[in-house]
Amino acid sequence: MGIEVAYSKKGIFISQQKYVTNLLKETGRTACKLASTPIDPNMKLGSMEEDVAMDKGMYQRLVGRLIYLSHTRPNIAFAVSLVSQFMHQPKEAHLHVVFIIIQYLKGTPGKGILLRKNQSLSIESYTDADNVGSIVNQRLTTGYCTFLSGNLVTWRSKKQNVVARSSAEAEFRAMAQGICELLWLKIILDDLKIRWEKPMKLYCDNKSTISIAHNPVQHDRTKHIEVDRHFIRKI
Repeated sequence: MGIEVAYSKKGIFISQQKYVTNLLKETGRTACKLASTPIDPNMKLGSMEEDVAMDKGMYQRLVGRLIYLSHTRPNIAFAVSLVSQFMHQPKEAHLHVVFIIIQYLKGTPGKGILLRKNQSLSIESYTDADNVGSIVNQRLTTGYCTFLSGNLVTWRSKKQNVVARSSAEAEFRAMAQGICELLWLKIILDDLKIRWEKPMKLYCDNKSTISIAHNPVQHDRTKHIEVDRHFIRKI
């Protein structure tokens, strides 16, 4: 995976700069134009049935390299999650997005994660879900990231297993996944003999979802997500 670790007075910095450099050389992109973002936020990728087919093996190797790179680059997690959905039948449009991600990496080869020294212990999770969904099957993408003492330790971007009937439902499912991640972190801390008895914080930006979480008397709006609703309230 080529993870590089640097120690300083501020903390520990992890990156994959050499990994990025090698990727640019192998793909012949060392002289390519830079991209300001890993993906256009308004980009909608479908199966592109009428588009030109690409070499499946080559595409899978490229996306696989990007998946490994996302271990220290959470800023490309969503884009990599999107292009990895078409590894079974890649088209020219899909490969174009992969190259845009690589062009973005060329301009930011040394970026990574700084784990700062912090005397206070806190556990927080931020959850979100896109409001557009996949144009292939209309499933929304869930995203969450968790912080331990202010340091980003886990993150994920993944398409939901079912089609959400509202943005509130999609956000609710994202919250449930965020809580699972918080509980997992608490178990890890217990294994390390670090006791955590204070409340863990969960952040969500959807007012409807927050309202449902606080008010248990909304049966008609939550029949199809009863398990997630009760799970969130119990925790």
